[in-house]
Amino acid sequence: MTTDTIISKVWSFCTTLRDDGVGYGDYLEQLTYLIFLKMADEYGRPPYKRDVGVPKKFSWATLKPLKGAELEVHYVETLRTLGTEKGMLGQIFTKAQNKITDPAKLARLIEMVDATDWVMLDSDVKGDIYEGILEKNAEDTKSGAGQYFTPRALIAAMVECVAPEPGKTIADPACGTGGFFLAAYDYLTRDGTKLDREQKAFLKNKTFHGNEIVAGTRRLCLMNLFLHNIGEIDGESCVSSADALVAQPSQTVDYVLANPPFGKKSSMTFTNEEGEQEKDDLTYNRQDFWATTSNKQLNFLQHIRSMLKTTGQAAVVLPDNVLFEGGAGETVRKKLLETTELHTILRLPTGIFYAQGVKANVLFFDNRPASKDAATKEVWYYDYRTNIHHTLKRSPLRLEDLREFITCYNPANRHKRKETWHAEKNPDGRWRKFSYDELVSRDKTSLDLFWLKDDSLADLDNLPEPADLAEEIIENIEAGLNSFRAVAASLQKY
Repeated sequence: MTTDTIISKVWSFCTTLRDDGVGYGDYLEQLTYLIFLKMADEYGRPPYKRDVGVPKKFSWATLKPLKGAELEVHYVETLRTLGTEKGMLGQIFTKAQNKITDPAKLARLIEMVDATDWVMLDSDVKGDIYEGILEKNAEDTKSGAGQYFTPRALIAAMVECVAPEPGKTIADPACGTGGFFLAAYDYLTRDGTKLDREQKAFLKNKTFHGNEIVAGTRRLCLMNLFLHNIGEIDGESCVSSADALVAQPSQTVDYVLANPPFGKKSSMTFTNEEGEQEKDDLTYNRQDFWATTSNKQLNFLQHIRSMLKTTGQAAVVLPDNVLFEGGAGETVRKKLLETTELHTILRLPTGIFYAQGVKANVLFFDNRPASKDAATKEVWYYDYRTNIHHTLKRSPLRLEDLREFITCYNPANRHKRKETWHAEKNPDGRWRKFSYDELVSRDKTSLDLFWLKDDSLADLDNLPEPADLAEEIIENIEAGLNSFRAVAASLQKY
């Protein structure tokens, strides 16, 4: 069976199941379970002969001959049992459920998976199939999966700027489906890069460390990584189910690449004395934090700084409120400027995330040893927001759109940079630096800076195309409807 045939069959069956009300996410989960079991079966045969921990009673061979209700019952029992196992096996099947209620279609899906030798299939092909469905799932606004999906062009640009080196550790405390890990892996194995045997082994088994508290998302992440040749089928999971913010990290890393969850506050649900469920803002009382707050992004920013080695580097997507919010926000910004070299801020446009209306930035900073002098001397800004218009469908963000920023960033030697902005010669330049003294003298040490003239406010001729405006309006309405649905769902619990 050719690669194109495999991809075509996977997608066509996905379409068939969608007609039965099985969404991309549910299809992805079932595909994950079945491909994992098939690969476990393949690894158990010559020349591998590896025991990956799947009990014989629930092996791939036990599923293949079954039909009808008998297949459905055995499949459900298989999912439930494997979810109690240890290591990656248990993580893949944690809280697993059968979402394909028609046993005939389940049998057809098993036949499709069985027809391919997945172990021998090139990792690029397996990865492309899986990533493609992940992206389709993110586009489904009703599923809410978009919150775990960062635009791949943005991730690629961030990785290219940080330029991770072989033999060093990379972490993401809210890793979603593993986008940053895969981009870093692609960068480290790009054409022209030669890794020795030790570096290859380190890349496969020791480079990546993540946290993802949502079981279904963690499952997709692990399978996504595994299909891209990261980790071992019978090894330990490189993605923890623990809340990364609860405690100080047990080990530090060389790089952190992350896009922590959107939403300003962390919260937890509890049952009061009357037996009713209530929500309360969640704060993390950690001795290593500069400020105690329920602001989720500020907590992640503080945690990420604590994850870094003395020479560690970070690139983190954060919403605008982190740049200007008072109170704990001001404290965190001052400490960040003092203890790390916050050298670059990329201002992002709206319309690039599946969560609508988000105004975000990428903060690039390097950890530094303790010193009486502030580690940050100047911060370079690239404004890719003003007069920039993107939409998810008609004008999605591409890596080429960020090429000028990457050039200005100068990953090869970021200490040799040149401003493109000049008050008289080029007032429209997007690349500009501000000194530490300029920043700390601002009200609340606000890092929310902009200098370009917004043409849309002064000239109606520069408004986006009507079709783009219409798409933005539709996307915002859909986002609003999803918010109302979430509120309605929460009210039904009471």
